Amino acid sequence: MTSTIARHRDLDTLKPDQVLVDIVDYVRNYRVASSESYRAARYCLIDSLGCAVEALDFPECTKLLGPVVPGATLPGGARVPGTRFELDPVTAAFSIGTMIRWLDMNDTFSNFESGHPSDNVGAILATADYMSRRRIAEGKSPILMRDVLVALIKTYEIQVVLSLENSLSRWAFDYVAFAKVAAAPVVTQILGGGEKEMINALSNAWADGVSLRIYRQGKDTGSRKSWAGGDAASRAVQLGLMAMRGEMGYPRVLTAKTYGIYDAVFKGEPFKISCEYGEYAVNNVLFKLFPAAMESQSAVECAFRLHPIVKDRIEDIEEITIRTHKKVLGVMDKRGPLTNPADRDHCAQYVVAVALLHGKLNASDFDDEFAADQRIDRLREKMSIVEEPRYTRERLDPQKRSNSNCIHVRFKDGSAAPAIEVEYPVGHPRRRSEAIPLLEAKFGLHLGYRFPKKQCEAILDICMDQARLEATPVNELLDRFVI
Repeated sequence: MTSTIARHRDLDTLKPDQVLVDIVDYVRNYRVASSESYRAARYCLIDSLGCAVEALDFPECTKLLGPVVPGATLPGGARVPGTRFELDPVTAAFSIGTMIRWLDMNDTFSNFESGHPSDNVGAILATADYMSRRRIAEGKSPILMRDVLVALIKTYEIQVVLSLENSLSRWAFDYVAFAKVAAAPVVTQILGGGEKEMINALSNAWADGVSLRIYRQGKDTGSRKSWAGGDAASRAVQLGLMAMRGEMGYPRVLTAKTYGIYDAVFKGEPFKISCEYGEYAVNNVLFKLFPAAMESQSAVECAFRLHPIVKDRIEDIEEITIRTHKKVLGVMDKRGPLTNPADRDHCAQYVVAVALLHGKLNASDFDDEFAADQRIDRLREKMSIVEEPRYTRERLDPQKRSNSNCIHVRFKDGSAAPAIEVEYPVGHPRRRSEAIPLLEAKFGLHLGYRFPKKQCEAILDICMDQARLEATPVNELLDRFVI
């Protein structure tokens, strides 16, 4: 016992890696001042909640939700929106995170390492709701939604800054490690932790290592891509709770020779972090208006515009060429059979075919029954995907961060439809004013599918009013979402 305590103390005397120090200092001391950032965070929040509620219509999602062991609920615990579950915050974070991510409609960020900052929302909401109810039971003030928005802004920022110039997918690993790392210190602070506890939780998030991204690639694509974010969220909360009990951390988790992240994962390369943590990410996320991988959002928009031209000539189409950036070829260029909904929503040919045929793309369009329409596969067979080098360059250009696609349709008689190019899909920051009404409509539509009219109106009254939402205790908001 004495030697174990001594080793623990020895680790406590080590200076933490600077990356850990900088992240924790940002979480503890940065003050969000911009009203635009709070407003952007509100839209990220309501979009995430809307996606979560919509996912409850899909049995493949709902079978994963709730207590791990049937009946193991926690009265007074964290609420799961759209359900009657009351759970411990670890399990609630998994459920909420999985719901948000299930339909591939939650916000995203496109850079050297793509990812979904909204994967952090499950961890934040579950922890804040649990702590708010606990504080009320102790006669203390609840946690307000303004605090939740601050936490959201900071997790978004950490995940995005880490991913700007550092790629996990380059080494065949999944981006969700960045989400877990972003959430761990933030939820530890919500739990009441200080600098030491936050460092310990953050270092343990890194010590978990990284997971293979096989479930997002090629013929191996599967439903784990829809719950990997929830898994990361729940683990971040668990590590925060452990840190609050005094569990030790690993200050040199990044730089330790051989066994640290830099040597073990990045082949000796340290992280490149070229900007300070602030409020950039939340103001520059890409919102999704269509349930498909972010790389294809502008391709779907191109196909929507082509639909009126080609809808009556589908069988006359000879060839479809999709000009795109390199990321699409690596993630979404798929030939042959598609075996499940997750496989289909990560296939550029599939989403373009559906959009050309129907002029719309809904979450249910990836189900087996819908996919049995043989016209979809016939169109897929006529498609070729080629890289446009300019699109690849401009996707990574910090001044542009475009997400360009262009579709050419040629008919058997030699004629062709006009080539349609979209550089910035409607959810891009450059089209924010155009996107906001669509986001609000998307949120209202998702609520309407799940809740009675009066309950929808009560939720919308809070969520559409910035000042009222910020002043609402988190537990009161989530009580509005109980079915």
